Amino acid sequence: MDSKYLTPQQIVAELDKYIIGQFEAKRNVAIALRNRWRRMNVKSEIRNEIVPNNILMIGATGVGKTEIARRLAKIADAPFVKVEASKFTEVGYVGRDVESMVRDLVEQSVNMVKARKKEEVKEKAAQAVEDIILDALIPPMKRSAGFTTQPMAVQENDEMPANDSELNERTRNLFREKIKNGELEERKIEIDIKQGGGGNVGMIGAGMMDEASMINLQEMISGMMPKKAKKRKVTVAEARRILLEEEAAKLIDMDEVKEEAIRRAEDAGIIFIDEIDKIASGAGKKGGSGPDVSREGVQRDLLPIVEGSSVNTKYGVIKTDHVLFVAAGAFHVSKPSDLIPELQGRFPIRVELNSLTKEDFIRILKEPKNALTKQYHALLEAEQVTLSFDDEAINEIAEAAFHFNSEIENIGARRLHTVMSKLLNEFLFDIPDKIPANSALVVTQEMVKERLSGLVKNRDLSEYIL
Repeated sequence: MDSKYLTPQQIVAELDKYIIGQFEAKRNVAIALRNRWRRMNVKSEIRNEIVPNNILMIGATGVGKTEIARRLAKIADAPFVKVEASKFTEVGYVGRDVESMVRDLVEQSVNMVKARKKEEVKEKAAQAVEDIILDALIPPMKRSAGFTTQPMAVQENDEMPANDSELNERTRNLFREKIKNGELEERKIEIDIKQGGGGNVGMIGAGMMDEASMINLQEMISGMMPKKAKKRKVTVAEARRILLEEEAAKLIDMDEVKEEAIRRAEDAGIIFIDEIDKIASGAGKKGGSGPDVSREGVQRDLLPIVEGSSVNTKYGVIKTDHVLFVAAGAFHVSKPSDLIPELQGRFPIRVELNSLTKEDFIRILKEPKNALTKQYHALLEAEQVTLSFDDEAINEIAEAAFHFNSEIENIGARRLHTVMSKLLNEFLFDIPDKIPANSALVVTQEMVKERLSGLVKNRDLSEYIL
């Protein structure tokens, strides 16, 4: 089963392995992901007219908004970028401009394509690296003018070599076998490593240029500078790692990589805009001056990118018409209707994520592949100590996390990190000095009550609890 082309129900099943509840949100992102495959398989001219339905997730912090988007990108094997809307500022103010998120997406796409291409040429590159290492260990003999030799055949008997060239060739074959068998990994050799032609080039009057032009100019100047070769003495193992990167890069056609990366970013890219509520004007505030002006400015800068525009990057021009945008925000102070109407219209699918209940916390501690109980079990297993939790203990941990969220501030599933850390810190500190290897630790309900009692009782400490 190809993970890129899962059905909506299979996508939800994959998300269920890591995220508890939130079925409505999972269902909508699953449909959005499948629609991309459907669009790619549309045969008629209407294919370019089909735009993705961008999604706006509304819900308190820690309920799984970011995790849903991140896991979705992994399932789709798609270029994915997470940005925070509050980091952007209106053009003309100091800060990142909104187009940088599209450049980040293309950069991510280029890295993914490059990694795949490197995997394809890995065998060929490994052979070239082996030759370089062999030349560093046993340099080949230079042929004298007018002197020719027949191709060497591996001799089965131990005849004396006829000349120095034959001896050199035999020695090289012997060492080639040793390199292949990993017998010379710690041997030091001297290799040439190519260095770039200088770092970023500072430009006077750079403020007059936009970010993309600045990057292109720096790339061009760096490309014009000669690349220096630096000699380094490293082990064979280290040399193999360094040279494999260089040799693989030589075998890859970067123009092909750029074209494919731009295409992947355009057709499969996902941009997750977090904290979009931070750039919405507060309830009832329309117009005016001060920070709200800049917030609205960021929204107006975001609008053309979400609508679909061409953005100049150092790898080429990318169109954002078919990039999937997933926005998320808690919307405690503001509400979705405080966003400018044009931007609201570009996020037609709205999903409200539910706050987590005590039952959700119990499932979060038990079911996901990366559940906290499993993480701590794996950590202590590294010290040959087994850790297990009673059902009553998990129930008590969930109760404590739910209580803190209700009483202090609702930070969702992140509260479990605080509770688990407080509960297990004593064990983590005592291993392996007081608790030796091969011990078995069982967390019981009484232990949970005892260790968390101080936090529950002392309300004055609430400001220190994350």
